[in-house]
Parts: sequence; C-alpha cells; structure tokens
Amino acid sequence: MVNLIGAYECKADTKGRMMLPVGIKKQLTPILKDGFILKRSIFRPCLELYPMSEWNLLVQDVNKLNRFVKTNLDFIRMFTTGLKPIELDATGRILIPKDLIDFSGIKKSIVVTSVINMIEIWDKDKYEDVINNPDIDFASLAEKVMGNQSNDG
Repeated sequence: MVNLIGAYECKADTKGRMMLPVGIKKQLTPILKDGFILKRSIFRPCLELYPMSEWNLLVQDVNKLNRFVKTNLDFIRMFTTGLKPIELDATGRILIPKDLIDFSGIKKSIVVTSVINMIEIWDKDKYEDVINNPDIDFASLAEKVMGNQSNDG
C-alpha cells in the first residue's frame, strides 16, 4: 500500500505538462515505472492521480458490481469517464490531457497534494477556496468522521 505525504505547488506549461514534485517523486520511486491512472474527482473539480498498484486495488471493488443493475452501470460509466493512463516522460513530467484540464479548471499554478494512497491535482485558486472554506469546521468534521474509532489498536 502507498502512503503519500505532502502538498506542493508547481506550474503547468501551455501544453498541460507539469513536473511531478520531487517530494512526491521520491516517495513513488519504487513504483514510478508502473505508471498511473489520471481521472476526474467525484466530489471536487480536481484530478486524481493513482499509482497503478492503488488503481488496481480500487478497480477490484468496482469490478464486483453487477453490471445488470442500471445504477451500477451508470456509476461505472461516470467513474471511468476521462480515465487516462499516464507515465512520466524522460524529464519527470506528466501530460494532463486537455479534457481533464477543462474539467479541473487548471490554469498555470497547480497544487499537488497527497491523499494517502493517491494524489490530487488542483488549480491553485480552487484548492485555496476549498481548504479555506469557512463553512467547513474541521474540528467537527474530525470528530464526526474519526470520533467513533476505537483506541484498542
């Protein structure tokens, strides 16, 4: 399992290429050669970059869905819309396809942030808006999500 840490600011060029931040790249060194899947986020206007090993684990769960149930098939279709296999080029950059740039609203300034086992790629202004949203009380959110966790280890 991959456990990534950190948030990094970087730039995209006019062709949609961005250098993978060194801090992330170092954490991914053992699995860089396996490639990634880049996809639209479900809940926010950002992109998700999955190391191939993490993507394969996630797809195992999706593949268990019965495709003869319309809701499941609709979910699978929407979940996989815009998927792109991604590899780093010789200089350590990834190319963000135009349709995914359009979806995420990425301009030039980008935030690349770890979300445990995958990476989110944000337009910097949109990321700042979400992180600094006054409607989200992080302490209450933490209590609601993690407050019922057992301490018995």
